[in-house]
Amino acid sequence: MGKKIYVGNLPFSTTSESLSEVFAQFGAVDSSKIITDRETGRSKGFGFVEMSDASAADSAIQKLHGSDLGGRALTVNEARPMEKREGARPARPAGNRW
Repeated sequence: MGKKIYVGNLPFSTTSESLSEVFAQFGAVDSSKIITDRETGRSKGFGFVEMSDASAADSAIQKLHGSDLGGRALTVNEARPMEKREGARPARPAGNRW
């Protein structure tokens, strides 16, 4: 089974494609995604990479954590499941009618 990897402290210029290239040196990358602000579309400085080979993912985590990318020391670790936020509003129904 593969692993989902959290990558933080990314330069704001990083794209999903360039993030994928960084991890591809360790093995096949299934997907990569930079998280962006909904309103501005600007990168939030972190993203996720999915790799199907768990040992390749572990190697990437070990080698890339603390490494330099664009003058920034990366934070790289196994992603944790998203926690439900207290007081979060439910998603809007179809048609944006409340």
